[in-house]
This record gives sequence, structure tokens and C-alpha cells, in this order.
Amino acid sequence: MQVQRALLSGDRLHLQHGPIDLIIGADGTRTRAFEAAELRLSTVLAELMDEIDLLQRHDGPSPKGAIARKMWRAAQAYQGFVTPMAAVAGTVAEAVLQAMRSTTDLRRAYVNNGGDIALHLSHNATFDIAISGLAGADLGKITLNSDSEVRGIATSGQGGRSLSFGIAESVTVLAKTASMADVAATLIAGAVDVPDHPAILRAPAKQIREGSDLGAREVVTQVGDLGAKDVSSALEFGVQRAKQMQQQGLIQAASLHLRGQSRQIEMNLEKVLEHA
Repeated sequence: MQVQRALLSGDRLHLQHGPIDLIIGADGTRTRAFEAAELRLSTVLAELMDEIDLLQRHDGPSPKGAIARKMWRAAQAYQGFVTPMAAVAGTVAEAVLQAMRSTTDLRRAYVNNGGDIALHLSHNATFDIAISGLAGADLGKITLNSDSEVRGIATSGQGGRSLSFGIAESVTVLAKTASMADVAATLIAGAVDVPDHPAILRAPAKQIREGSDLGAREVVTQVGDLGAKDVSSALEFGVQRAKQMQQQGLIQAASLHLRGQSRQIEMNLEKVLEHA
């Protein structure tokens, strides 16, 4: 299987290899950076498949591959049920970005893996990201500069590619790395919930997606009518989880959204979230 590549408008590169779909940008020696990204991506799937059984285990030992080890360490940093697969998108983005940076000097670069983004910013570079709802609504924007510690952004929820324990439409997390942001977004989105609510339908993950790393644990399959108080209560559960992570130094900030309501966990030292 060959890596598929295409140049996009705005001097961006689209790379696809199996289920991995990347949008890449770079300010600097772009050609060399893009070549390095393509070469690194061509090895990623084989690396992951070599240890996929370990990566799908909640309590497995540390794997050997560089990407797999980083996924495992990111999952181990958090409390609660989570497997290394919760960090796969962010960690792959980091690995490709690292290959780009090791090849040439870049002022700014990013690797976007399905909405989970690894960043490099230097020399006063900035990076703007818009947050959108499931129906395309503008939920706000994030502006980062090279002085910020944030180098990873991830989004999880009912609108994402993964199964979720919770009902959040979207949770966007800022963290020091994309792998850490990826796990945190998964867990915070899973915490946004109204337990035992009759309008929230659930089913074992393995019935929804064969081979899911979540096994027989129940995930949300449908969210019906919810009152404003239910929505507020669900978001508060997520807020408490996010604040705990922030106090532990695991995340920098978060933005939670559900049924027209939003909650923001802002950075302690600087405001990076501009509310819609």
C-alpha cells in the first residue's frame, strides 16, 4: 500500500495511508519537510500493527515501537479506563511532525490528523484554529503563539470518529503535546454525561464496532431530547474532569459543547480561547 499524496491550496500537503489522513503545512523549506513527512508516514501503519494487541489493552505492558511507547505513556498519565489507542491520532501527528523538523529548519509547521493537531511554532509564529459544531456552527477560535506551551490540540465527542462513553458534541483540548491532548479530549468527552437518562441509548462497543479496544463497555449510540438542566449537568461533569486534569498539569485549556451550551476551561496565565 503506497502513501497517497496531493498538494492542496495554501501550500498544504494531503497524505493518506490506509485509515490515516493528514493535512500538513510548513513555513520554511517546505519541499524537504513534505518529503520527510511522506517517508515517515509510510512506516507508521506497520509499526502500529506489529503491536496492535498491546495497544488495545488497558493494562498491558509498555510496547517497543517509538510511536506505540508514546501512545502508552500518554494513556498511563491519566486516571480512568483508557487504552493507548486513545492517543493514536495525536501521536501519529507528532511522529510525522518530528520527522519534518529533524530534516529542515521550520518557523511554523503543523500536522492535522483528523482534527488532532501537532504544532511547531517559533520566531513569533502564530497559529489560528476555528472550533465548529456538528452542524458547522461557529463555536469560537483559538490563537496560539510561539510563547505558549501548547503544542497539541485534539477534539473528541459524538461528532468524531471514535466511540464515546459520553454525550458531548465536541470537546477541544489544548495540551503540551498532541498525544496528551488526544487522551484528555477522549476522557473529558466521556465524562460529559447524564447517567441512566432514558433518552440516552447505549450498547456494548464490540457490538457497534468489531474489534473495538473498548470491548464490552457500553458506549453512547443515540442522544434524544434533553432538558437545559440535563445539558448543564452533563457539561459540569466534563468541566470537573477537565479542571482536575489542568490542576495536574496534564492539559492547558479545554472547550466543551453540548446542545447550544458551552463551557470553557481557560489557561491560567493567558487567555487563548475567544468565545463565539
